[in-house]
Amino acid sequence: MPADPQDLPVPAGRSGPARFREDPVLTGRLRAARVPATYVRRAGLAERLTQGVRDHPLVLVNGPAGAGKTLLVSDWARSRGAPDQPAWLTVEAEDNAPGAFWTAIRQALDQAGLLAPETAGAPLPDPTARPAARLAAELAARRSPVVVVLDEFERIVDPDTTAELHLLLRHADGKLRLVLVGRNEPLLPLHRYRAADEITEIRAADLAFSAEETAELLERHGLALSADGARVLTERTQGWAAGLRLWALAAADAPDCEQYLKEFEAGHSTIADFLLAEVLATQPAETRQLLLRTSILDRIHPALADALTGRRDAERILDGLARTNTFVSWVNGSWYRQHPLFAEILQVHLRAGDPSLPSELHLTAAHWLHRAGLLDDALRHAVAADAWEQAAEWFVEDLAVEQFFTPAGTGVSAALLARMPAGVRGPSAELVRAARALAADDLEAGTAHLDRLAATTAGLPDNTPLKLGAAFLRLVAARLNGSADAAEEAAETVERLRRRLPADRWNEHPLLTVRLLTDLAAARLWAGNLASARATLLAALARADGAEQRDRSEPLALLALVESLTGPTGRAEARARQAVVEVEQARPGGRPAIAHLVLAQVAVERGDLAAARLSARHAVESGADRCRDPLQAVITAVVRSRLALRHGNPRQALSVLGSAEHPGAAEDPSRWARGLTALAASEALVVAGDTRAAVEVLSDGESGGVDHALATARARLAGGDLKAAVRALPDLAAGAPAITTRALLVRAEVRAADGDEHRAQRLVARALTTARPDRLRGPFLEAGP
Repeated sequence: MPADPQDLPVPAGRSGPARFREDPVLTGRLRAARVPATYVRRAGLAERLTQGVRDHPLVLVNGPAGAGKTLLVSDWARSRGAPDQPAWLTVEAEDNAPGAFWTAIRQALDQAGLLAPETAGAPLPDPTARPAARLAAELAARRSPVVVVLDEFERIVDPDTTAELHLLLRHADGKLRLVLVGRNEPLLPLHRYRAADEITEIRAADLAFSAEETAELLERHGLALSADGARVLTERTQGWAAGLRLWALAAADAPDCEQYLKEFEAGHSTIADFLLAEVLATQPAETRQLLLRTSILDRIHPALADALTGRRDAERILDGLARTNTFVSWVNGSWYRQHPLFAEILQVHLRAGDPSLPSELHLTAAHWLHRAGLLDDALRHAVAADAWEQAAEWFVEDLAVEQFFTPAGTGVSAALLARMPAGVRGPSAELVRAARALAADDLEAGTAHLDRLAATTAGLPDNTPLKLGAAFLRLVAARLNGSADAAEEAAETVERLRRRLPADRWNEHPLLTVRLLTDLAAARLWAGNLASARATLLAALARADGAEQRDRSEPLALLALVESLTGPTGRAEARARQAVVEVEQARPGGRPAIAHLVLAQVAVERGDLAAARLSARHAVESGADRCRDPLQAVITAVVRSRLALRHGNPRQALSVLGSAEHPGAAEDPSRWARGLTALAASEALVVAGDTRAAVEVLSDGESGGVDHALATARARLAGGDLKAAVRALPDLAAGAPAITTRALLVRAEVRAADGDEHRAQRLVARALTTARPDRLRGPFLEAGP
C-alpha cells in the first residue's frame, strides 16, 4: 500500500515538522482518520463535499454518533491529494480554553503547509489584533482558498470561540473553506449563511445507508445476505452506519446470516453496548429517565413525556437531544421520535430494571393519547398494557366500528381489536366480536354476538354509541342475509340514535354514513327498489365527497350495477371503471368484484367476449364466487351464465344459475333477484330449444317489467307463436337502450316472418341507431342471421 501523504515527512521550507513529531497526540489530531478496508465509498456525498467547498465558505456534516461523518470526510480529504488536501483538526474539549483553539488551528494549517511562502510578501498582520483577525489577514493574502476540516466540532461550546470563527470566515476574503463535522449544529449564525446561500449541509438523513450500500458493506465483511435481508436490516437500523458495521461484526460468527437477522435481539448485542456507552451513559440522570420512559412511544410529545416522567422539563430536554443529534429527531409540529433501534434497546433495559413499569407507562400513554383524540395511538398502547376491555370501550365510544368495513382494508384500530383474546368480557368487547365476524362475512357468528349483546345490555344505563354501533351492524347483517325489511328497520334505528349525538361528533365520521347508505342501498336493490337504491347511492357519494378520505368505490360499483340494469351501458361502464380506479388508489391490488362484474356484463353487451372473460376473472380473483353478499352472488351467477351461453353452452349456463340462490337469504326472498336469474335462465332455455320452459321460468320471477316482457316475446317468437310474441312485446320507449335494441330486433323478426321485409329493415335500422352510442353488438349477435 502506498504511504499516506499525511504520514510522510513535511517538505523542507514548511515550518515546524520536528515540533509535531515530538507530540504524537497532537500529530494524531492533525490528520484525517484512516479509512478501513471495509469502508463503502459514498461517491454522491463525496461529490457534494467537493461541490460544497468549491461554492460555499461553510460546509456542515451533522449526524448522531456512529453515523459515518468522520469516515466520510476522511475518505474525501485523503482522496483529494496535494495541493488540495485540506488541513485537519480533531477538536478536543481543551480547545475551549482561551487561545488554545487558535493555536491548534494554526498548527493544523502549518502542518498542511498552507501558511508558508506565498504570504511572505504580504503586509504582516497587526500582532496586537485578535487571533482570528490575524489569521484572516494571512489567509486573505493567499492566491487560492484553503480548506480546513474541524472534526468533532460539537466539543467547542465557548461562544467567544465560535464568534471569532464567524469573524474569520467573514474576513478571510473568500480564501477559507471550513468543513465542520459534528453531532450538532455549531453556535454560528447559520440563518445568515442559509439566507445568503453560503452553506452546504449534509445531515443524518443524507448519511443513512441505502439498502444497496448495506449490501455492499456486508459483502466487504465477507457476509452474504439476500437483497430482502439487506432491506430489512437497513430499515431496522434506519441506515445507521455504526449499527450496520456492528451487526456485521456480530454476524461474522453466525453460521447463517439470514437466520441471525431473524433472531437478532438489539438489547443484547454489541450495538446495544455502543449506544448505551456512547449515548445513554453520557446523559444527565433526568435525560436518561426521559429516554428510557419514552422509548415505548412511536412518537413523543413533550406533554406526553412529562406525563410519563412526572416532570415538566421534557420540552427542553427533547429539544436539546434533537439539536445534538442524540438519536432523537423532530417529526412534525411539536412531536419527536427516537431512533427505532435505540428505542428498542432502551425498552429492553427498561424491562430489565422493572418488569412491571412498561405496562404502567403504556396505560398512562393510552389515557393521555385518548384525551388528545388520537384513537389509533391510544388503542395501541392500551393493547400493549393488556387493557383490552378499556380499548374496546374507547373503540365503540369513538364510533370506530366502521373501520372493519372500509374498502382500503381494516383500519388501524380495528386491526388491533381484531386480535382481542376470547376471554375479554363486556358489551363493547361483544360488539367488536360481532363486527369482526360480519366483516369476515360470518353471518351466523355475527348475529349470535349481536343477540348476546342485546341480552347483556337489557336494563343497563343507556349507551348511545354502543346501541348505534349495534344498529349499524344489524344493517350489515341484514344485507348479508338478504333481508330488506330488517335493513330498513336497522337504518331507522341508526337515524333515531344519531339524533341523540352532538352533530359535530357524528360529522366526524362521514365514512360511517357512507357505509350505512351503501348497505341500505344494496338492501333496497335486493328488494327490487332500483330508483330508491339509486337515490341512496347518490347520497352516499355526496357524503363521501365531503370526507377527508373518500370511500367511494363500493357505492360507485353498486351505482354502476343499477345503471347497467336501467340505463345506457356507457354510463354504467364509466361508473364501474371509476370504482376500479378508486379502489386501486385506496388499496393497490384491490379489485371491487361488483365493478368488474358490471364491466363483464358491458363487454357481453358489446360482443367482446375476451374483455368479458378478463373482467369476470378479475371479479373471481377479488372473491366474487366466495362472497356471502346475496346481491353479489346473484350478479356473479348471471354474468357467468351469460358468458357460458355466448360460448354456446346453454347447459352450463343453466347449471351456473343454480348457485344464484344465496344460502342465507331465505328470510325475505327477493322477487327481483329471482326475476334476474329467471331472465338468464329463459335466455339459456331458448338457445337450448326448450321454448315452453323458457316461458314458464319467467312466471317464477317478477312480472310486469319491460325486460320480462321482452324475454317472453323472444321465447314465444322462438317457439313460432308470432301473435303471442307481438302481444308480449313491451313499449319501445320504456326500456334502456339494450332492451329497446332487442325489442326492435324481435319486432323486425316478426315483420320478416310476416313477409314485410321493408318494415323489418326499417326496424333493424332503428335498432342500429339505438345501439350505436353504446356500441351494443351483443343483441345483434344474439339475434342471429
